[in-house]
Amino acid sequence: MILPLLAIGAIGGLFAGLFGVGGGFIMVPLMMSWLRFDQRRASATSLLAIIPPAALSASLYGARGEIELVAAAIIAVGAVAGTPLGALLLRRLSLTWLKWLFIAGLLVSALRLIIVAPVRDGAFDYSVVSVLGLIALGLLMGIVAGLLGVGGGIIAVPVLIAVFGIGDLLAKGTSLLALIPGAIAGSIPNLRGGLVRWRDAVLMGLAAAAMSLVGVWLAFLVPAQVSGWLFAALLLVVIVQMALRPVKPRD
Repeated sequence: MILPLLAIGAIGGLFAGLFGVGGGFIMVPLMMSWLRFDQRRASATSLLAIIPPAALSASLYGARGEIELVAAAIIAVGAVAGTPLGALLLRRLSLTWLKWLFIAGLLVSALRLIIVAPVRDGAFDYSVVSVLGLIALGLLMGIVAGLLGVGGGIIAVPVLIAVFGIGDLLAKGTSLLALIPGAIAGSIPNLRGGLVRWRDAVLMGLAAAAMSLVGVWLAFLVPAQVSGWLFAALLLVVIVQMALRPVKPRD
């Protein structure tokens, strides 16, 4: 299983750096199809594995000035609060519900990227409303992270671009930094509950961190609108793949 795990981690890391997400949105379906994980165990293992690539990618975006630190901190507060709730739901909901919740989240993200064209420039404007919006976004990210093992970046990046009006690179860097505390908070109860294959998570996380370097390089190279279309297309491919695959028995 070592080579498939490394391959899954590398693919997830590439997309983590390129799109500003944890990489779990592609790692979870690949773990289910290649390694026969069920949705629950794949989500829990993925959530731990996305921490290294998110941390490395965030540091690279930050070095280029593409992180809004205050916004990331506000989102992280909400994410830390929401992730344990998502992790609790992960242990309680049926695998069928988890599958369709995962698909619904991906579909919303894809539609936002298609409808709203990303831009490269755009700063964040702070107000009472925007701060409350960031907290709400963090809560949603945390629930999605704990429930689906995807870090929440697939929701955060489109929302930061479309709703808050910031540039795509700034949204990616901010999302990566903000999702780390939530991923840690969600992984703790998953580890205690025995849902995480931590050796698999470590292998995937190391491969993902290494490949995230390439992803970040590409993110600064590819135009904003093209990057948005590529992200949307990839999400739609994953949606079709997940919708056609029957739910696997629990391991």
